Amino acid sequence: MGRQLRYIAEYLVFRLAVCLVQAFPPSICRAVARWLAGFVRYLPRKISRYNTARDNILASFPGCDDETVDRIIHEMWVHLFQMVTEIIHLPRKLRLSNLLDLIQFRNRTGAVASLCSGRPVLMLGGHFGNWEMGVRIFGQLGFPMGVVGRNLDNPYLDRWMETYRQATGHRTIPKNGGASQMTAMLEQNGVLALLGDQDAGGSGVFVDFFGRPASTHKSIALLAIEYDALIVVGYSRRLEQSLPNGWPRYEIGCEEVVDPRDYQTSDGIREMTQRFTAALQRAVARSPEQYFWVHRRWKSQPRIRKKVAAKAA
Repeated sequence: MGRQLRYIAEYLVFRLAVCLVQAFPPSICRAVARWLAGFVRYLPRKISRYNTARDNILASFPGCDDETVDRIIHEMWVHLFQMVTEIIHLPRKLRLSNLLDLIQFRNRTGAVASLCSGRPVLMLGGHFGNWEMGVRIFGQLGFPMGVVGRNLDNPYLDRWMETYRQATGHRTIPKNGGASQMTAMLEQNGVLALLGDQDAGGSGVFVDFFGRPASTHKSIALLAIEYDALIVVGYSRRLEQSLPNGWPRYEIGCEEVVDPRDYQTSDGIREMTQRFTAALQRAVARSPEQYFWVHRRWKSQPRIRKKVAAKAA
């Protein structure tokens, strides 16, 4: 009963926040995002995960000075808070009639050709930019997807997010327990949207990501091979320029299209995984302040390293 009351209280607070955000113009929301980001720097570093973000940035961009690292971390929090307000505003602000005012496409030919190929597609992104905006835009353009993700612990918030995605034709597929829904969609030449930069633990395949081995789920390459699905590596990043009303412009990009037919060797799974991971890295490098650096992407280490470390000790 206590947990149920907590869920209800969290949902009521969330809905109140939604109402407040919708009541203010984008310029005010952006100013609030900057204020909140400034507040984060005064939190204990364990809570803000400052050290995790700092270590990740320094390892990914050797030679960065402390001032640059702090700027990237601050702008990362600005981006995250602003992204939340944009997600709330999207149903009212983003329409087919004003789509080209709000976004610009990069290599749209690659994405459209893949989506119209008659083959299943894995639309792959990362914890970069505003991934929800990218998904919503493809829904607006008539390309419904199965959005794969972890269910939110709060069932009321989870239902809100599911309704939010269904408004543009998408359906939510749980990351855990949704395998049958994923395969059914691929068998029907559908589109799955998923993130490809999550740590896969010791069972993943280790590929290079910003110069370090990162454990990555094999399932992406395995699904592509089994169902002859194209992997479209995409992103949605905020641009510096804004519209007169304060709403930011975004670049929706197709960074890479990976065809499993090109990887029929014994090491094809690793090669495919490395290729889409390298594509994600290129996208992040364009706007590193829009990447979720507090995410423990390099949490797992190859076993060989552990053995070497043990011998050295």
